[in-house]
Amino acid sequence: QVQLVESGGGLVQPGGSLRLSCAASGFGFSMYAMSWYRQGPGKERELIATINSADESTWYGHSVKGRFTISRDDAKNTLYLQMNSLKPEDTSVYYCSRTAYRDWGQGTQVTVSS
Repeated sequence: QVQLVESGGGLVQPGGSLRLSCAASGFGFSMYAMSWYRQGPGKERELIATINSADESTWYGHSVKGRFTISRDDAKNTLYLQMNSLKPEDTSVYYCSRTAYRDWGQGTQVTVSS
């Protein structure tokens, strides 16, 4: 079955960086577009970044564009999210999913605070 395991979250100061990873198994990872979502306290889960499978073209939500970078390593079945210039409003649980499938893992908590 599809399994997605997010990791790499933690506590970071404003302006800092983190890299999240999403280890995928149970499906042909290289064949699927993949996405990162996040859900902040009291907020709905939102799509923040997507990477396609064939050409690795990317899309970013307005709130993270220019600060976050999504990438993938098909040989390792792993999706990444490099997060730079972090802000307190980035505090959320971050999830990965096959795009449009909403088959999230357990998520990883990112807290941005001084």
